[in-house]
Amino acid sequence: MKVCQITGKSAQVGNNVSHSNKKSKRRFSPNLKNKRFFLEEENRWVTLKVSAAAMRTINKKGLASALKEAAALPKIY
Repeated sequence: MKVCQITGKSAQVGNNVSHSNKKSKRRFSPNLKNKRFFLEEENRWVTLKVSAAAMRTINKKGLASALKEAAALPKIY
């Protein structure tokens, strides 16, 4: 299942709308990438499946605080 491990973002459901305004269901997948981060507190590399928004959050707040906030999020998957 495509779920970001930091933000918890997952696929959303919407409609494809044709020129004649017919609607059919589709899925909007999150922009996920597998990325390695270095966790300085434990002196090791961590591989996470994160969204582009989560990468910006990690750059801004740091990996340790982002992981701490992600642990506080309820697990929906």
